[in-house]
Amino acid sequence: MQTYFSDAQLADPKLAEANKILRSCVHCGFCTATCPTYQVLGDELDSPRGRIYLIKEMLESGRPADARTVKHIDRCLSCLACMTTCPSGVNYMHLIDQARAYVEKTYRRPWHDRALRRVLAWVIPHPTRFRLALFAAKIGRPFAPLIPDARLRAMLAMAPKTIPPVSRNDDPQTFAAKGERRMRVALMTGCAQKALNTDINDATIRLLRRLGCEVVIPRGMGCCGALTHHMGREGESHASARANVAAFMAEHRAGGLDAIVINTSGCGTTVKDYGHMLDGEEAKVVAGLAMDVSELLVKIGLPEGAARGLRVAYHAACSLQHGQQVKSAPKDLLKRVGFEVVEPADSHLCCGSAGTYNLLQPEISAQLKARKVETLEAKRPDVIAAGNIGCMMQIGSGTGVPVVHTVELLDWALGGPKPRGMG
Repeated sequence: MQTYFSDAQLADPKLAEANKILRSCVHCGFCTATCPTYQVLGDELDSPRGRIYLIKEMLESGRPADARTVKHIDRCLSCLACMTTCPSGVNYMHLIDQARAYVEKTYRRPWHDRALRRVLAWVIPHPTRFRLALFAAKIGRPFAPLIPDARLRAMLAMAPKTIPPVSRNDDPQTFAAKGERRMRVALMTGCAQKALNTDINDATIRLLRRLGCEVVIPRGMGCCGALTHHMGREGESHASARANVAAFMAEHRAGGLDAIVINTSGCGTTVKDYGHMLDGEEAKVVAGLAMDVSELLVKIGLPEGAARGLRVAYHAACSLQHGQQVKSAPKDLLKRVGFEVVEPADSHLCCGSAGTYNLLQPEISAQLKARKVETLEAKRPDVIAAGNIGCMMQIGSGTGVPVVHTVELLDWALGGPKPRGMG
C-alpha cells in the first residue's frame, strides 16, 4: 500500500511504525474471508482492509478522528483472525491498537459513551469492584426490560447466577511442588476471572504442583492491561503493564522464574506484547517468560490416560489461536489424558466476547454468539472446553452444555476434583 506521510510525521516512532505496517498491506482481501464483523455486516469498512484504509487516511492527514471512522474501528473485535490469514504479514494488531489510542486522544465521544467506558475501565480490572458490580447486576437484572440502552442490558445479563466466594489461593504466596521440584513458575491470576470463576486458578495450581512446579503468586500483580489497552486508554494500560513487570521481575530476581503461566488467553496475548508496549529490557524479559498454561503443560509432558468416554467440544479462543498462535496444544493435551475432542465448524471465528466487546457492541456480539453456540452444539458434546474466561461466559450464556476451562478437565483427569461447572 502506498503511503504519503511527511518526513516530519515519520520522525514520530509511532507513525513510522504505522507507515511500515500500512506499506506491508497488498490489498489482497484474504482478510475479509475470516473477519467475523465483515461476515455479519457485509460492509467493506467493517473488514480489516476497510479499516486499514480508514486508519491510513486518518493518520496521514493528522486530523482528529471522526464519527464514521470511530464507528468502524469500534466494531473491530481484535480477534486477529486476519493476521492468521494475511499472506503479507500485516501486523494489524499493532495498527488497530495505535488507531484506538489516536481515537481516544482526538475524538470526543457522546457523554453516555464516555461515562460507560470510564465505568468499565474503573470496575472490571479490579476484582473487588467487579465483584460488587456483579452483585448489583444480579439485583438489577429483573428491571432489564425497562432499560432502553442495549449495552446496559448486556451488563446486567453478564452477571453469573452464582458469584463464587473469594479464593485465598489468589493471595500473594508460594505453593510448594509435590515431590521433586522441576520448575519455579509465577501464575498470573487475572482480574475479572478472580471474580467470575475461582475454580480455574485453583485447578491450575493443583495441576502444576502435581507436575513438580513451585507456583508463585507475586505480590503487586494486577490486571494485565488488556481491557484498557483495547479501549485506547494507553496511560492506564501501560501503568498496569509496568506494575506487572515490576511484580514478576521481583520474583525473577529473588528466586528465578522458568515461566510466567497465564490461563486467560486474552491476558496472555497482551503480556507477550509487553516488550512492544513498554520501553526497557525488563518488559522484554517478562514477555519472553510468558506462556499459556497449555504451552507449559506440553513442555512438561502429561502422562497418557485411558479413554474416559467423554466428548469435549474444544472452542479455540481467538486470543490463543490467532493472538498467540497456540492451536494444537490444548487439543493434544485433552486427547492425551483420555478425552474425545471434537471441533466445531468455522472454529477460526470469534464467539463475540472479545473483552468488553459483548458489552459495547451487544447486537453484533449476540449474532456471533448464536453462530458459535450452534456450531458447538452440532457436535453433540458432553462438555465444552475453552482457554479464556470471556469465551466461557459468552458461550455459557447461550447453551445448556457445561462450559469449563481446559485446565479444569486436565486437572480432573490427573487426580483433581470433577469441575463444578459440569454439575
